[in-house]
Order: sequence, then C-alpha cells, then structure tokens
Amino acid sequence: MHTILVLDDDPIDSAQLVDDLAAEGCKVLKASPFSAINAIQAAEQIDAVILDPGRSETSALSLIGDLSHVPVFILAQHASLKTAVSFLKAGAQDYWAKPTSATEILRAINFSHTSDNQKPANASAAEAFVGRSPGMRTLMNRANRAAKANSTVLVMGETGTGKELVARHIHQSSTRANKPLISVNCAAIPETLIESELFGYEKGAFTGASSRRLGLVEAANGGSLFLDEIGELPASAQARLLRFIQEGEVRRIGSTSSTRVDVRLICATHRDLDELENTDAFRRDLFHRINVLRLEVPPLRDRLDDLRGLTNWLMTRVAERLQLPAMELAEDAYLALEGYDWPGNVRELEHTIERALVMADDIIQPDDLDLPAKKASEPVQLKAVTRSDSDDIPSGMDQTANDELSLEDYFQRFVLENQHAMNETELAHKLGISRKCLWERRQRFDLPRSRKKSQKQA
Repeated sequence: MHTILVLDDDPIDSAQLVDDLAAEGCKVLKASPFSAINAIQAAEQIDAVILDPGRSETSALSLIGDLSHVPVFILAQHASLKTAVSFLKAGAQDYWAKPTSATEILRAINFSHTSDNQKPANASAAEAFVGRSPGMRTLMNRANRAAKANSTVLVMGETGTGKELVARHIHQSSTRANKPLISVNCAAIPETLIESELFGYEKGAFTGASSRRLGLVEAANGGSLFLDEIGELPASAQARLLRFIQEGEVRRIGSTSSTRVDVRLICATHRDLDELENTDAFRRDLFHRINVLRLEVPPLRDRLDDLRGLTNWLMTRVAERLQLPAMELAEDAYLALEGYDWPGNVRELEHTIERALVMADDIIQPDDLDLPAKKASEPVQLKAVTRSDSDDIPSGMDQTANDELSLEDYFQRFVLENQHAMNETELAHKLGISRKCLWERRQRFDLPRSRKKSQKQA
C-alpha cells in the first residue's frame, strides 16, 4: 500500500482523485502545495507526491527540488507542453492534464518504485527480461557497449519484444543517466503536429501559435531522445530530423535562427527500414544516419528457454500492479505457453498473465490462459510411413512388422518409448515438429507428459 501526498489548492477539484486512490487501497494525505509540508513528511513515510502547480509555476518548480527524495507527479489543471517540459526537466516523474484516472496514476507510481528499486539492484529484473537465451545475452552485451558511446542507436524488432526497455537500459547505463530521457511515439502523434511537437515553434508561426513553445528535441538536451516507431515519421519531419542529426541543432517553426543541442538519439521500429528506403517511404540518407549501432531484439518464439523465467517475473509485476496475490502455474499451463507462437511477444505474454491472474481460482490452468486456438487453415497432414521410409525413422523407434504404419501410431509409440530418456525439445526435434505441435498432439491423443520423479523411479 502506497502513502500518497496530494498537493492541490482546490480541495473540491481533487476530492474525486483522493476518493479513487483511497478505494485502490492507498493512504492519501492532502495539503496545499505551497504550505509547509515538513511536518507531514516527518510524521509519514511518503511514497509519492501528486502536485497541481496551479498558476504558480516558479513555486512549484522550487517545491519539486525540495521533494527530490520522493517521486513527484504533476497533475495540472492548466496544462501545456511548455510547462510539461519545465517540470520534467526539474525532476518530475510524469506530467498529466486533468482529469486523469487514478488507475493510470497508480500504474505510473508502481512503475516508478519498480524502476527505483532496479537502479541499485537492477540485476534481478534485467536477468528476468534477458533470460539465458544466447540471442538476448548477445543483444544486452551489445547494448552495454552502445551505452558507453554517444552514437545513434537503431533498435529493431517485432512489436512487443521490449525495444523501449532496451532503449531505457542504454540510457540508464550511459553517462547521461541523470539527464532526461524523452520518449516519443512517432505513430501516435498526428502528421500535422509531429514537427511542432519535436522541434517547437515561435509565437505567430501559424494560426493558434499564441506563444513560443519548446520542442521535445530541445527538452532532451543533455540527455537522450527515444523515437519509437521512427518508420512512421512523415517525410517533412524526416528532413528536419536529418538536419538535427547532421548539424546538432534545431530550428523552431517560424524561427530565423537555430539552437545547438546535445542529444543522444535512440530510434526503434518494427518495420523493415531497408525495404522502406527502397520504396522512398523513408529517406535513404536518414536511414544511413540512424543505422549506426544496430541492435536486433529477438522475438519471444525464438527464446522459449526464457519463457518460464519471464512468466514468473511478469507474474510478480502484474500481481503487484493489480494488488492481487501471485499464483502458481500448473505444468500443463507452462506447456501451453511454450507451445504458443506469441505473435505479440512479451507484451502479449504480459496481457495473458494478467488475464489468467484475474480469471483463475487458485492454480492457473491452460484454460485460464485463454490462448487463441490453432487456426483451421493449419491442419495436421497425415501420411503413411512405410519400410521404404526407414532411414527417416528416428533411432529408438522399433520397426513394425506391418508394411505400413499410420502417423498417429508412429507418433504415439515413439513418444511413449522415448519420453523417459528425452525432454520435450529433443522429442520434437527427433519427430521433426515444433514443441507447440508436440504439445497439441499430446492433448489430442491423451498422452500425459511423464514427470521427472517417475523417470527416476523407472
């Protein structure tokens, strides 16, 4: 349970948030943001502060400095990009415009405490994410090397593989760790706004530009800028980004002069930029500028050896976020996870665990995972195995006296005769099928997996 201090001059405006946080099990304290709060801090162990700066931005910025030992979250009635940048640079953890749900705020608070715990003892979480697969070990070794340089990094990988986690690891392992990391999802910002969001604008630059606004590139000065889904960047923004990379300076829309910035650029995309540049959808010169240190995040289906560790780690994180007790998974549930292809990768695994955690009664069973069924367009092809195919029959499978052996009989006999000596990966390899296919056929033929205990007794 978190103890949260809400600093808001408007008690009516904050009443709903206070009630919602209390309903989530938090202990909530209230005070005026600019009154003396030393007494409260002396009496209570504050886990987070939610602050509405009102119209006194200078005083609120000073207060963030006084609360540097506590994560501060800004919930502003009068929100703007300019003030958001100011507060984030001053040390605020996050910035929202009112109204924002208590669920979103609590998620950010939980993430903040998880991140704080990882800074001195990041090994356990990092180990769980990286696992033991050679591909991930190689990736993180290269990421650690990239963190020591200021070169541009391009993180490639399918959706949900954890590209942003890799980017954050690079930033937090670099000499810029105490400076801001500004993350921008290029696919989430409308094309008409992306340039002004990234590079800012001067007062009067266009209709509605009533004041000068700092861009996110300038906001990251001294730190790192993470451009997620850079493959979705429109052509006009690509040209401005190229100039920033080449010259190390930005020019706000409507300005006649440029501003020099020191920003480490980290880009990520799930799209094939090599293919995009061939179709002129992505500038060739920009591609070569960002393709300096290239890191490939492997999909989850290629690192199934890490799946159990990832599942247990995510179970703890999700249970803590939902304030539910963590559950154990039945062995068949693990086998179901290992037999699935995971098109959504780690993100889909996290959502699957969350679904199971909410729906399961005690121990999570395969049905609680609610994984998509195998598509009807993927039927199992049956064929006859004859003596002429004997060279392809795995060693350990006795030849039948019959001239022909059906695939079902062949599969069942081979599994039953060899499962005590082989694990599931070895069995699947000998049969020339995937672990998923092996698991599905076990279910169809009602062949339970032998346990290690019974193997030893045998």
